[in-house]
Amino acid sequence: MLGCFLPCLDNRCSDDSTPDLDPVLLISGIGGSIMNSKMKKFGFQTRVWVRILFSDLEFKKKVLSVYNPKTGYTESLAKDTELVVPDDDYGLYAIDILDPSLLIKCLHVTEVYQFHDMIDMLVGCGYKKGTTLFGFGYDFRQSNRIDKSMEGLKVKLETAYKASGGKKINIISHSMGGLLLSCFMSLHNDVFTKYVNKWICIACPFQGAPGCINDSLLTGLQFVDGLESYFFVSRWTMHQLLVECPSIYEMLPNPKFNWKKQPEILVWRKHSEDGETSVDLDSYGPTESITLFKDALRHNELDYDGKTVALPFNMAILRWASVTRQVFNNAKLPEGVHFYNIYGTSFDTPYDVCYGSKESPITDLSDVCHAMPQYSYVDGDGTVPAESAEADGFEAVERVGVAASHRGLLKDERVLSLIQKWLGVEKKSNKHSKTSKVADASSNKPMNCV
Repeated sequence: MLGCFLPCLDNRCSDDSTPDLDPVLLISGIGGSIMNSKMKKFGFQTRVWVRILFSDLEFKKKVLSVYNPKTGYTESLAKDTELVVPDDDYGLYAIDILDPSLLIKCLHVTEVYQFHDMIDMLVGCGYKKGTTLFGFGYDFRQSNRIDKSMEGLKVKLETAYKASGGKKINIISHSMGGLLLSCFMSLHNDVFTKYVNKWICIACPFQGAPGCINDSLLTGLQFVDGLESYFFVSRWTMHQLLVECPSIYEMLPNPKFNWKKQPEILVWRKHSEDGETSVDLDSYGPTESITLFKDALRHNELDYDGKTVALPFNMAILRWASVTRQVFNNAKLPEGVHFYNIYGTSFDTPYDVCYGSKESPITDLSDVCHAMPQYSYVDGDGTVPAESAEADGFEAVERVGVAASHRGLLKDERVLSLIQKWLGVEKKSNKHSKTSKVADASSNKPMNCV
């Protein structure tokens, strides 16, 4: 415990970096970037995602948002603030430890460790931050094809290219970061061709994540389980954000994909007709589920700052997402770019989701939103089915299934070994420990306070 009270020496800033390495860019997935609430008038920033202490309160005040169909952006309900992703440490700070406060690091709450172990490994192989190692976090509420993210990624690629002396970049993406990169490759293929050498994709829901995404639109999403969940954003608070996020709609199961078995939402319903009551199991496929979403969320609303905000299933976002699906489908891997796919296996992964039971059926579909989901499972990483993650549609150098969870893939020893193999590097022996301490940006920059 003594180490918690001593100054942290960041061993990642190593002097034994290898100058001839091709640069690496790490791209996070949904929920995989720190986000700060920035006051528009004074510029002060407070971390609102991820934070463990007072998380639900701060989330409700500063993160809850609504979609603007005129711009295509999801905008915060707090009009005097905006959500921003910090770019400290060449973009690596935002995707490393998502709550980098001293308490969380001392308690070693690994649930919020994102690219931390991979960054350690890469530094140990001789990569140097700002020269051959960069990160890209983004506002994961937004569409994967939104202009701000596309332009931000373009600038990051240009920066890495120039900083490394004109060397092409090897990209490692996690989860939804693969969809964002697919959009960029589809919309800016010439830029992708110019700057990218290899793309290592980890746990990407290429065809959607049926069980998790269907249920997140109906009952919400819990990022942290167990005791830690009591200190985190609640499932329903998260629901009220996600129902207004294009990124979520863009990960609904692809209705045109040739699934081994079409994913379904099942609802035990009580029906009354001519004085007769019956209980039936209604089934909704990827296309029919839209009707269920509309009926179940028709009365959904939240109270914000004394006002009632209606949050039904958003058809404008669905229309936007259907265009994004076409952008995904149109993505072509440029000649000369090497693609590698790592997907998770051996974990029960939600696929079909059922609400109600024969003994306790759903009377009104709006009750689904407060029912306990029951899943049927397929093989995957616990979040993304292996069937979806494998179906990238590209010519891959290798596709490898690894027995690890969705977030666990980022620190799995086999995954790290595969990355070293594909990058053509190995970890150097060093007398000093490579376990790094990530300083909270607020310790050096008062404007980015916790």
